[in-house]
Amino acid sequence: VLEHYISDLLYRYNCVVVPGFGAFLSSHKSAVLNEQSNSFYPPSKLLSFNKQLSSNDGLLVTYMAEVEQCSYEEMLQKVMNKVAKWKHTLNQGERLSLVNIGDLKLNKEGKILFQPSYQINHLTSSFGLSSFVAAPITREVLKKEVVAIEEKVPFIITPERRKESSIRPYLKYAAVILLALSVGLTGYRFYNDSMDRRQMVVEKAQEEVSKSIQEATFFDTAPLELPTLNLTAITKKPKVGMHHIIAGAFRVKANADKKIRLLQRRGFVEATYLGTNKHGLHMVTYSSHSEVDEALRTLRKVKRMQSQDAWLLSIR
Repeated sequence: VLEHYISDLLYRYNCVVVPGFGAFLSSHKSAVLNEQSNSFYPPSKLLSFNKQLSSNDGLLVTYMAEVEQCSYEEMLQKVMNKVAKWKHTLNQGERLSLVNIGDLKLNKEGKILFQPSYQINHLTSSFGLSSFVAAPITREVLKKEVVAIEEKVPFIITPERRKESSIRPYLKYAAVILLALSVGLTGYRFYNDSMDRRQMVVEKAQEEVSKSIQEATFFDTAPLELPTLNLTAITKKPKVGMHHIIAGAFRVKANADKKIRLLQRRGFVEATYLGTNKHGLHMVTYSSHSEVDEALRTLRKVKRMQSQDAWLLSIR
Protein backbone atom coordinates (compact mmCIF):
# COMPACT_ATOMS: atom_id res chain seq x y z
CA VAL A 1 0.00 0.00 0.00
CA LEU A 2 1.39 3.39 -1.00
CA GLU A 3 0.76 5.07 2.37
CA HIS A 4 2.78 2.37 4.17
CA TYR A 5 5.87 3.24 2.11
CA ILE A 6 5.30 6.95 2.80
CA SER A 7 5.08 6.24 6.53
CA ASP A 8 8.28 4.18 6.39
CA LEU A 9 10.22 7.02 4.74
CA LEU A 10 8.90 9.62 7.21
CA TYR A 11 10.93 7.91 9.93
CA ARG A 12 14.14 8.87 8.07
CA TYR A 13 13.26 11.93 5.99
CA ASN A 14 11.55 15.24 6.71
CA CYS A 15 9.96 15.46 3.25
CA VAL A 16 8.39 12.66 1.17
CA VAL A 17 7.00 13.74 -2.23
CA VAL A 18 4.14 11.82 -3.87
CA PRO A 19 4.55 12.58 -7.60
CA GLY A 20 1.64 14.57 -9.00
CA PHE A 21 -0.10 14.83 -5.62
CA GLY A 22 1.95 16.72 -3.02
CA ALA A 23 4.50 16.35 -0.23
CA PHE A 24 4.18 15.17 3.36
CA LEU A 25 6.47 17.20 5.64
CA SER A 26 7.58 16.56 9.22
CA SER A 27 8.99 18.91 11.86
CA HIS A 28 10.28 18.24 15.37
CA LYS A 29 7.86 18.87 18.23
CA SER A 30 9.17 19.07 21.81
CA ALA A 31 7.67 17.22 24.77
CA VAL A 32 4.37 18.67 26.00
CA LEU A 33 2.89 18.99 29.51
CA ASN A 34 -0.88 19.41 29.87
CA GLU A 35 -1.23 21.17 33.21
CA GLN A 36 -4.99 20.61 33.41
CA SER A 37 -4.78 16.81 33.14
CA ASN A 38 -1.16 16.42 34.43
CA SER A 39 -0.39 14.50 31.21
CA PHE A 40 3.09 14.31 29.68
CA TYR A 41 3.58 13.68 25.93
CA PRO A 42 7.03 12.66 24.49
CA PRO A 43 8.82 14.52 21.67
CA SER A 44 7.39 13.69 18.23
CA LYS A 45 7.30 14.61 14.55
CA LEU A 46 4.47 16.95 13.54
CA LEU A 47 3.16 16.09 10.05
CA SER A 48 1.86 18.57 7.47
CA PHE A 49 0.94 18.53 3.75
CA ASN A 50 2.00 20.84 0.90
CA LYS A 51 0.22 20.44 -2.43
CA GLN A 52 2.72 22.69 -4.24
CA LEU A 53 5.61 20.22 -3.78
CA SER A 54 4.46 17.62 -6.31
CA SER A 55 7.48 17.27 -8.62
CA ASN A 56 8.94 13.76 -8.56
CA ASP A 57 12.27 13.68 -6.69
CA GLY A 58 12.65 9.90 -7.11
CA LEU A 59 12.85 9.07 -3.40
CA LEU A 60 9.49 7.33 -2.97
CA VAL A 61 9.42 5.55 -6.34
CA THR A 62 13.02 4.32 -6.04
CA TYR A 63 12.40 2.99 -2.54
CA MET A 64 9.23 1.13 -3.59
CA ALA A 65 10.92 -0.30 -6.71
CA GLU A 66 13.78 -1.69 -4.63
CA VAL A 67 11.50 -3.26 -2.00
CA GLU A 68 9.14 -4.84 -4.55
CA GLN A 69 12.03 -5.63 -6.94
CA CYS A 70 10.60 -4.16 -10.12
CA SER A 71 11.71 -1.48 -12.59
CA TYR A 72 11.55 2.23 -11.81
CA GLU A 73 9.23 2.93 -14.75
CA GLU A 74 6.81 0.17 -13.73
CA MET A 75 6.64 1.41 -10.14
CA LEU A 76 6.20 5.05 -11.26
CA GLN A 77 3.16 4.02 -13.31
CA LYS A 78 1.67 2.22 -10.28
CA VAL A 79 2.15 5.33 -8.15
CA MET A 80 0.51 7.59 -10.74
CA ASN A 81 -2.49 5.21 -10.96
CA LYS A 82 -2.87 5.33 -7.18
CA VAL A 83 -2.62 9.14 -7.18
CA ALA A 84 -5.40 9.31 -9.77
CA LYS A 85 -7.67 7.28 -7.44
CA TRP A 86 -6.81 9.58 -4.52
CA LYS A 87 -7.72 12.67 -6.53
CA HIS A 88 -10.98 11.09 -7.66
CA THR A 89 -11.90 10.35 -4.03
CA LEU A 90 -11.24 13.96 -3.01
CA ASN A 91 -13.11 15.40 -5.99
CA GLN A 92 -16.16 13.35 -5.01
CA GLY A 93 -16.19 15.24 -1.69
CA GLU A 94 -15.14 12.18 0.28
CA ARG A 95 -12.51 11.99 3.01
CA LEU A 96 -9.21 10.33 2.05
CA SER A 97 -7.77 8.41 5.03
CA LEU A 98 -4.10 7.35 4.86
CA VAL A 99 -3.07 4.83 7.53
CA ASN A 100 -0.45 6.17 10.01
CA ILE A 101 -0.37 9.52 8.16
CA GLY A 102 -3.71 11.33 8.43
CA ASP A 103 -6.91 12.39 6.67
CA LEU A 104 -7.32 14.72 3.67
CA LYS A 105 -10.42 16.43 2.25
CA LEU A 106 -11.32 19.38 0.04
CA ASN A 107 -12.83 22.54 1.52
CA LYS A 108 -15.35 24.81 -0.21
CA GLU A 109 -12.55 26.67 -2.02
CA GLY A 110 -11.16 23.42 -3.43
CA LYS A 111 -8.06 23.44 -1.23
CA ILE A 112 -6.83 20.29 0.49
CA LEU A 113 -7.18 20.22 4.29
CA PHE A 114 -4.91 17.80 6.16
CA GLN A 115 -5.50 16.39 9.65
CA PRO A 116 -2.43 14.40 10.84
CA SER A 117 -2.78 11.06 12.61
CA TYR A 118 -1.58 10.80 16.21
CA GLN A 119 -1.66 7.00 16.30
CA ILE A 120 2.06 6.68 15.51
CA ASN A 121 5.18 8.70 16.37
CA HIS A 122 7.65 8.98 13.45
CA LEU A 123 10.45 10.36 15.69
CA THR A 124 12.88 7.45 16.10
CA SER A 125 14.54 8.94 19.20
CA SER A 126 11.19 8.67 21.01
CA PHE A 127 10.61 5.02 20.11
CA GLY A 128 9.03 3.16 23.03
CA LEU A 129 7.96 6.33 24.83
CA SER A 130 4.27 6.95 25.46
CA SER A 131 2.21 9.59 27.21
CA PHE A 132 1.46 9.21 30.92
CA VAL A 133 -0.44 10.98 33.69
CA ALA A 134 1.40 12.06 36.86
CA ALA A 135 -0.36 11.95 40.23
CA PRO A 136 -0.32 15.34 42.03
CA ILE A 137 1.63 15.65 45.31
CA THR A 138 -0.71 15.92 48.33
CA ARG A 139 1.55 17.39 51.04
CA GLU A 140 -0.12 20.85 50.86
CA VAL A 141 -3.52 19.23 51.45
CA LEU A 142 -2.21 17.59 54.63
CA LYS A 143 -1.12 20.98 55.99
CA LYS A 144 -4.62 22.40 55.43
CA GLU A 145 -6.18 19.43 57.24
CA VAL A 146 -3.94 20.00 60.29
CA VAL A 147 -4.93 23.68 60.45
CA ALA A 148 -8.61 22.78 60.15
CA ILE A 149 -8.34 20.26 62.99
CA GLU A 150 -6.58 22.80 65.24
CA GLU A 151 -9.34 25.36 64.65
CA LYS A 152 -12.11 22.88 65.53
CA VAL A 153 -10.70 21.74 68.92
CA PRO A 154 -13.03 23.29 71.61
CA PHE A 155 -11.65 24.93 74.74
CA ILE A 156 -14.51 25.66 77.19
CA ILE A 157 -13.71 26.86 80.70
CA THR A 158 -16.72 26.91 83.09
CA PRO A 159 -16.67 28.58 86.51
CA GLU A 160 -16.61 25.14 88.10
CA ARG A 161 -13.46 24.19 86.14
CA ARG A 162 -11.76 27.58 86.20
CA LYS A 163 -9.71 26.59 89.21
CA GLU A 164 -8.67 23.26 87.64
CA SER A 165 -7.82 24.98 84.35
CA SER A 166 -5.68 27.57 86.08
CA ILE A 167 -3.67 24.80 87.72
CA ARG A 168 -2.97 22.86 84.53
CA PRO A 169 -3.47 25.22 81.53
CA TYR A 170 -0.72 23.57 79.57
CA LEU A 171 -2.74 20.36 79.04
CA LYS A 172 -4.93 21.83 76.30
CA TYR A 173 -1.85 23.02 74.39
CA ALA A 174 -0.18 19.65 74.82
CA ALA A 175 -3.23 17.93 73.31
CA VAL A 176 -3.13 20.21 70.28
CA ILE A 177 0.60 19.67 69.82
CA LEU A 178 0.26 15.88 70.07
CA LEU A 179 -2.59 15.89 67.56
CA ALA A 180 -0.62 18.04 65.12
CA LEU A 181 2.47 15.84 65.48
CA SER A 182 0.40 12.69 64.90
CA VAL A 183 -1.21 14.03 61.72
CA GLY A 184 2.07 15.49 60.48
CA LEU A 185 3.94 12.22 61.06
CA THR A 186 1.24 10.28 59.23
CA GLY A 187 1.44 12.69 56.29
CA TYR A 188 5.24 12.47 56.22
CA ARG A 189 5.13 8.66 56.08
CA PHE A 190 2.48 8.75 53.34
CA TYR A 191 4.57 11.22 51.33
CA ASN A 192 7.72 9.08 51.66
CA ASP A 193 5.84 5.92 50.60
CA SER A 194 4.34 7.77 47.62
CA MET A 195 7.74 9.08 46.50
CA ASP A 196 9.32 5.59 46.85
CA ARG A 197 6.59 4.03 44.70
CA ARG A 198 6.92 6.82 42.12
CA GLN A 199 10.71 6.33 41.94
CA MET A 200 10.26 2.58 41.38
CA VAL A 201 7.79 3.23 38.53
CA VAL A 202 10.16 5.75 36.88
CA GLU A 203 13.15 3.37 37.11
CA LYS A 204 11.14 0.48 35.68
CA ALA A 205 9.88 2.66 32.80
CA GLN A 206 13.44 3.80 32.02
CA GLU A 207 14.61 0.17 31.90
CA GLU A 208 11.79 -0.76 29.50
CA VAL A 209 12.55 2.24 27.24
CA SER A 210 16.29 1.42 27.13
CA LYS A 211 15.54 -2.21 26.32
CA SER A 212 13.10 -1.24 23.54
CA ILE A 213 15.52 1.23 21.94
CA GLN A 214 18.36 -1.31 21.96
CA GLU A 215 16.22 -3.96 20.29
CA ALA A 216 14.37 -1.70 17.84
CA THR A 217 15.20 -1.35 14.18
CA PHE A 218 12.91 0.12 11.58
CA PHE A 219 13.70 -0.16 7.96
CA ASP A 220 16.11 -1.24 5.30
CA THR A 221 18.31 1.76 4.46
CA ALA A 222 20.79 0.01 2.16
CA PRO A 223 21.99 2.18 -0.79
CA LEU A 224 20.53 1.40 -4.19
CA GLU A 225 23.77 0.89 -6.11
CA LEU A 226 26.44 -1.17 -4.41
CA PRO A 227 29.65 -2.87 -5.61
CA THR A 228 29.35 -6.62 -6.23
CA LEU A 229 31.41 -8.73 -3.85
CA ASN A 230 33.03 -11.83 -5.35
CA LEU A 231 33.30 -14.33 -2.52
CA THR A 232 34.49 -17.91 -2.65
CA ALA A 233 31.99 -20.23 -1.02
CA ILE A 234 33.52 -22.69 1.42
CA THR A 235 31.45 -25.68 2.44
CA LYS A 236 31.35 -26.02 6.19
CA LYS A 237 28.97 -26.98 8.93
CA PRO A 238 26.42 -24.30 9.71
CA LYS A 239 27.12 -22.64 13.03
CA VAL A 240 24.61 -21.33 15.47
CA GLY A 241 25.68 -17.75 16.11
CA MET A 242 24.83 -15.67 19.12
CA HIS A 243 25.95 -12.43 17.44
CA HIS A 244 23.93 -11.39 14.37
CA ILE A 245 24.73 -8.64 11.80
CA ILE A 246 21.27 -7.15 11.15
CA ALA A 247 20.50 -5.92 7.61
CA GLY A 248 17.01 -4.66 8.38
CA ALA A 249 13.56 -5.42 9.76
CA PHE A 250 10.34 -5.45 7.75
CA ARG A 251 6.65 -5.28 8.53
CA VAL A 252 5.83 -7.73 5.70
CA LYS A 253 7.48 -11.20 5.63
CA ALA A 254 7.58 -11.24 1.81
CA ASN A 255 9.76 -8.09 1.81
CA ALA A 256 12.17 -9.77 4.23
CA ASP A 257 12.46 -12.78 1.86
CA LYS A 258 13.17 -10.44 -1.07
CA LYS A 259 15.91 -8.75 0.96
CA ILE A 260 17.54 -12.13 1.70
CA ARG A 261 17.61 -13.05 -2.00
CA LEU A 262 19.05 -9.63 -2.88
CA LEU A 263 21.86 -9.97 -0.31
CA GLN A 264 22.69 -13.49 -1.46
CA ARG A 265 22.99 -12.30 -5.07
CA ARG A 266 25.39 -9.62 -3.86
CA GLY A 267 27.66 -12.18 -2.26
CA PHE A 268 26.30 -12.49 1.29
CA VAL A 269 25.67 -16.24 1.07
CA GLU A 270 25.00 -16.49 4.82
CA ALA A 271 22.14 -13.96 4.71
CA THR A 272 19.12 -15.50 6.37
CA TYR A 273 15.82 -14.87 8.16
CA LEU A 274 16.28 -14.49 11.94
CA GLY A 275 12.63 -14.29 13.02
CA THR A 276 10.47 -11.53 14.48
CA ASN A 277 11.39 -9.16 17.29
CA LYS A 278 9.07 -8.06 20.09
CA HIS A 279 7.59 -5.38 17.80
CA GLY A 280 6.49 -7.95 15.18
CA LEU A 281 9.12 -6.90 12.59
CA HIS A 282 10.77 -9.62 10.46
CA MET A 283 14.58 -9.41 10.89
CA VAL A 284 17.12 -10.24 8.16
CA THR A 285 20.84 -10.87 8.88
CA TYR A 286 23.97 -10.55 6.78
CA SER A 287 25.57 -13.32 8.84
CA SER A 288 25.72 -14.81 12.35
CA HIS A 289 28.79 -15.52 14.49
CA SER A 290 29.57 -17.39 17.69
CA GLU A 291 32.57 -15.15 18.53
CA VAL A 292 32.00 -11.47 19.25
CA ASP A 293 35.41 -10.41 17.82
CA GLU A 294 34.61 -12.07 14.50
CA ALA A 295 31.16 -10.44 14.50
CA LEU A 296 32.63 -6.97 15.09
CA ARG A 297 35.14 -7.40 12.25
CA THR A 298 32.36 -8.44 9.90
CA LEU A 299 30.18 -5.53 11.04
CA ARG A 300 32.95 -3.01 10.28
CA LYS A 301 33.43 -4.58 6.84
CA VAL A 302 29.69 -4.42 6.06
CA LYS A 303 29.46 -0.78 7.20
CA ARG A 304 32.44 0.12 5.03
CA MET A 305 31.42 -1.73 1.86
CA GLN A 306 27.64 -2.27 2.07
CA SER A 307 25.57 -0.15 4.46
CA GLN A 308 26.20 2.22 7.38
CA ASP A 309 22.85 1.15 8.86
CA ALA A 310 23.91 -2.41 9.67
CA TRP A 311 24.06 -3.14 13.40
CA LEU A 312 24.97 -5.94 15.79
CA LEU A 313 22.39 -7.93 17.78
CA SER A 314 23.87 -10.16 20.51
CA ILE A 315 21.56 -12.75 22.08
CA ARG A 316 22.52 -14.01 25.51
